[in-house]
Amino acid sequence: MIGFFNPYYIIFMAPAIILMLAVQWYVNSAYQKWSRVPASSRMSGAEAAQRLMRTAGLYDVHVEGVSGRLTDHYDPRKKVLRLSQGVYQGNSVAALAIAAHELGHAVQDQEGYLALRLRSALVPAVNIGSYLGWILIIIGLILQLTDIALLGVVVFSGGALFALATIPVELNASARAKRLLVESGLIRGPEEQRGVNHVLNAAALTYVAALVTAVMQLLYYLTLILGMGGRRRG
Repeated sequence: MIGFFNPYYIIFMAPAIILMLAVQWYVNSAYQKWSRVPASSRMSGAEAAQRLMRTAGLYDVHVEGVSGRLTDHYDPRKKVLRLSQGVYQGNSVAALAIAAHELGHAVQDQEGYLALRLRSALVPAVNIGSYLGWILIIIGLILQLTDIALLGVVVFSGGALFALATIPVELNASARAKRLLVESGLIRGPEEQRGVNHVLNAAALTYVAALVTAVMQLLYYLTLILGMGGRRRG
């Protein structure tokens, strides 16, 4: 029994899972509330994105709709801002907040924002490490090879590093979004600003929860490996 289904896994991961579920509920609650509140500008998310792009001088970025709910993202390779249908067509406070947030990533890309470049540079290592790390950990645990298993943890830790690097990128995009929406007049008054803050702050918590989950998973496997070394010495 190498411990992949060790009951201690629940002890490590239960808090992270509970946090993730709570954050997901909070995000959905914020989105549902403010997606029912029309912005006074009456612009849709797509129209707001187009207007903000002209303001920011982003003439090589395109906006298109994408299926799904809260599937909004910016693709830096194709220079495309993809907005879910509720955001693309909706004129709610939530729609404008999300559209402006994704536009914030496009502005980061245009400016060569350092944190975004760092996160992008981590992608190849994370993609490889997510597979290779597991393999090394499993081999190390099965064969009782502590050094191999620890190497797997180091390789696998790229996911946690990526989650950590994501937080400043997302916070910066949200800060840009809040500023752009107010300066452009798309969001007016304290109530609409409160709605934008509520939606974007809730979304930011998902990245914090992802980091906590990644760290707790690393700690679990590290505990298994160190315990294996202790048993061998005994």
